[in-house]
Amino acid sequence: MNELKKFYDKAKASAKDHMQKGQINLYLSDLIMMNNYKRQMESA
Repeated sequence: MNELKKFYDKAKASAKDHMQKGQINLYLSDLIMMNNYKRQMESA
């Protein structure tokens, strides 16, 4: 569970960075990763 939180936080920081740089495709990929990690945390 703790590892998933770390992965989620990394993806969140990465998404914020990509959003600020205007890299839309990478931003959306990070959002999908965040969603997957969030689902895994909720099911665990």
